[in-house]
Amino acid sequence: MQNNDDNAGSRELVSTKTMEIVVALLFMAAGIVVMVDSLRIGAGWIDPDGPQAGYFPLRMGAIMAISSLVVLVHAVLARGPRRAFVDLHAFKQVLLVLIPAAIFVAAVNYIGMYVSSAVYIAAFMIYMGRYNWLTSAAVAVAVVLVLFFMFEVWFLVPLPKGPVEDFFGY
Repeated sequence: MQNNDDNAGSRELVSTKTMEIVVALLFMAAGIVVMVDSLRIGAGWIDPDGPQAGYFPLRMGAIMAISSLVVLVHAVLARGPRRAFVDLHAFKQVLLVLIPAAIFVAAVNYIGMYVSSAVYIAAFMIYMGRYNWLTSAAVAVAVVLVLFFMFEVWFLVPLPKGPVEDFFGY
């Protein structure tokens, strides 16, 4: 059992109850969108053909919306001690991974999968793993070369490329 004093001094950003309410509302909205679109494309049963395209999605959307409503009511009416969903320290740790990952995904469109991957791997090894730059660069280049040969040469699956690959004729 975790002691609440483990992260003493770290501020709570959001409570579990708040997140349960937010997620229930988001899932309910998704369920409603599925139901509305299912009705738009037809959700009935036609004899002798059977169900229309939206028949099963309508029911799945209804199950999602009803289940979300139950979770929402339970979360709103819940009593008891306030529990933290995430505190400031944990949120910063998540952002340390999330922000570079988002930059990596965006960079793939401009500099290609292989160069982006090499920079991403090396940066994580240097910053998070505290490896020296030479080891990080060697591992990043080795991993990218293995991936390049595996996808481009052996499996013939092209991945997004950038100016470096263009320079080498790929």
